[in-house]
Amino acid sequence: MENQHILSAFDRDLEAVQAMVVKMGGLVEAQIVDAATALETRDEELAEAVRKRDKAVDKLEEQINAEAAQLIALRAPTASDLRIALSVIKISGNLERVGDYSKNIAKRTKVLLQMQQVNGSTSALRRMALAVEGMLKDAIDSYIQRDEKLAADVRSRDIEIDQMYNALFREFLTYMLEDPRNITACMHLHFIAKNIERMGDLATSIAEQVIYLVTGEIPDDERPKSEGVTLANHPEI
Repeated sequence: MENQHILSAFDRDLEAVQAMVVKMGGLVEAQIVDAATALETRDEELAEAVRKRDKAVDKLEEQINAEAAQLIALRAPTASDLRIALSVIKISGNLERVGDYSKNIAKRTKVLLQMQQVNGSTSALRRMALAVEGMLKDAIDSYIQRDEKLAADVRSRDIEIDQMYNALFREFLTYMLEDPRNITACMHLHFIAKNIERMGDLATSIAEQVIYLVTGEIPDDERPKSEGVTLANHPEI
């Protein structure tokens, strides 16, 4: 009876930590959408709100890590429960980094407001960001549902984000070559695109953690990747 009582307490604590991860995922999803919207609509107030809200994301990660570490230290979990506790720490870390990238986009948005707009670029960046937000939502859903197939689908969609990034990069190069006055703004836009591409990588990492949680094994095949372009290929810039 005592062991059953301890087990129930452990299960409750583990569920509470996982609920915090889901809450954190929702906060970060909103950060992505708001950062992209602020960029497209040139909304300085919304960009500042995204920047300020990053502290809540950071605080939640710290709380999740502390409680998960305490669970591991005090409860001596079985192998399957240990996987859950470890996945909580890794997923919250990935979410925190996505939040950081959203904050970075908001910061660059405030700088870009002082510059002339580059045709259509912010709309394309918002579409890319929303695609990543969709990946992240599905990754969190796959975690809640322990859905290995949905996690694998998220993992396969990372190549689409890479392709969108490469297309934007080429577009920014064209704008810079056509008019040197676009260079500074396009460099900022490029870094935003790179931030969004990295968010896609982090959503994919969360999906891989779900696969590990369900199967006990991290996928050992290489992620599908689109061949990239770099500034090194264009010395004229």
